[in-house]
Amino acid sequence: MPNQNSSARANDREYGDIRTESKPHTSQPKKVRKRLKFFSVRLGLDMPFLFLVIALLFIGLVMMFSASYPAAYFYENDSYYYLVKQAIFAGIGIVGMFFFSYFDYHHLHKFAFPILVLSFVLLTVVLFIPSSTGVHRWLPLGIFSIQASEIAKLAIIIFLAHWGSVHINEMGTFKIGVLPGLIILLITVGLMILEPHFSGIVIIVALAAVMMFLSGVKLRWFVIAGGIIVAAVLALIATDSLGYAIDRIGGWGQALDYVSDQQWQDTYQTRNSLYAIGSGGFWGLGLGQSRQKHLYLPAAQNDFVFAVVCEELGFIGALIILLIFALLVWRGITISMRAKDKFGSLLGIGLTAQIGLQVVLNIMVITDMLPNTGISLPFFSYGGSSLIMLLAQMGIVLSISRTANIEKT
Repeated sequence: MPNQNSSARANDREYGDIRTESKPHTSQPKKVRKRLKFFSVRLGLDMPFLFLVIALLFIGLVMMFSASYPAAYFYENDSYYYLVKQAIFAGIGIVGMFFFSYFDYHHLHKFAFPILVLSFVLLTVVLFIPSSTGVHRWLPLGIFSIQASEIAKLAIIIFLAHWGSVHINEMGTFKIGVLPGLIILLITVGLMILEPHFSGIVIIVALAAVMMFLSGVKLRWFVIAGGIIVAAVLALIATDSLGYAIDRIGGWGQALDYVSDQQWQDTYQTRNSLYAIGSGGFWGLGLGQSRQKHLYLPAAQNDFVFAVVCEELGFIGALIILLIFALLVWRGITISMRAKDKFGSLLGIGLTAQIGLQVVLNIMVITDMLPNTGISLPFFSYGGSSLIMLLAQMGIVLSISRTANIEKT
């Protein structure tokens, strides 16, 4: 029955789902086309994944407060300043997470291109917002600001999942598999260089590579792209076009070595991060007992919050937290691999991979294995827009879990 199968595949492309219904007392099943509702309970969300998200959120709030209260008291005259704001953001994020867990993710097919265009608009608008530091990343939205790059990450994941699922049989070609993703990346990276936001570029390029590879793009194109990227970075370094980032790269791996006054100053934050990690030892100094957070480690509540975790909870506590992150990534990928359609698989893996990627890069930064590029730790680092976006994205994974062929309890 080629016509019926062809129709089913077309329906799967448009709605991401094929239902089979049988009339009573009939032996012939009939595939019928149903428009999906915007909100659906279906088979129920994945409780292990939800539990892991809530666990990381709670631990993250506790550790962010522990890392932030000295600076909050000193600068804001309120030890609970960062905790209260982060708790409010977490509450908004949880509402968003449950909202998107009921939202049928198949409808994101229709929003893939508009969200991508919106990300380009925001990345452009942010360049015209005045900044005292010369860095243009934030869009003020009243009570909090949002990084345009956060929208760009989500936009690229959704669009590439949509494109890879619709053109699944053509992703091995350059015209369909490589060129669209390359154009999107060039526009996004070009705008982010103007901000500048090099850490965001690293994450977005890595996410795009994961999505395109899983969609069926051939390995040789990644080898060619890797060579071009290396050549481009070397050219930027040679022409001194990386600006302030070159100073951080220059001190990379030398935080504990005195080379020059400038290098010693540039690596101040990373050096104190290493002091915090080393002083924590195997068991840690105890919750709340960090010494480096008392204004020695700048902005301890942000990108370097995990250094305080290591100092207070030690190697064992840090390892347990990393294990929870690993379980979250594993469960998210498992859910995605068992999704009913290719779009769900690509979308879920992309959203989950973003967490795993940021965790790995953040740990490498605070241990001086990578230059200090400002990569936040999911659920732990202070920041309203990133936390709300992150929880909303976890809601999409939970939406995927409602139709995934996986045990939910």
